[in-house]
Amino acid sequence: MPARGDHDARRRDVSEAVWRVLAARGFGGLTLRAVAAEMNASTGLLTHYFPSKKALIAYALDVADERTATRPQELPPKPGMDGLRTALTNVLPLTPEAAAMNRVWVSSWDGSLADPELGTRERNRYEGWRARLRPHVVAAIDNGDLPPETDVDELVATVAAFTHGIVVQALFDPGRFPAARQKALLDGLLHALQAGH
Repeated sequence: MPARGDHDARRRDVSEAVWRVLAARGFGGLTLRAVAAEMNASTGLLTHYFPSKKALIAYALDVADERTATRPQELPPKPGMDGLRTALTNVLPLTPEAAAMNRVWVSSWDGSLADPELGTRERNRYEGWRARLRPHVVAAIDNGDLPPETDVDELVATVAAFTHGIVVQALFDPGRFPAARQKALLDGLLHALQAGH
């Protein structure tokens, strides 16, 4: 039985290899063989960690969640429109690292659409994201930046959907959607929401 420290170190090695495969090939290219090759290890070693492809995918989603939660990002200055803008900008693929992160998540959608358990997990991720955006919209209404009759949940859903629309277009057509244009599109929406007040 390996020592706990050895097991933890091996688990970190596996996590790093899984992430490198995801970043290079997406979930479609995630296989035990690909991860083993990335580690210069045998697939037999990995079957101790992942008895099935589904177990590997679930673990890969955990790795992606952890990478997303710990990535460098700008902290919202305060709740309200400025905070909302910052929270949404943090999602955009403005750097190569952010683009790689977004490619990983977009590549996971196929499996999540096909598997009810993974689909529930993805739905919960979106609910969590919208819940983090909600206080900014509430504060913007309280600050008088948005009309008092604003439907908070509808506006949150709108800005989240708009932002992910930019993400997808930027991933498929980065030449037409460089960082400056991504930010300008988002700013245009937020200004339009405020101008309607």
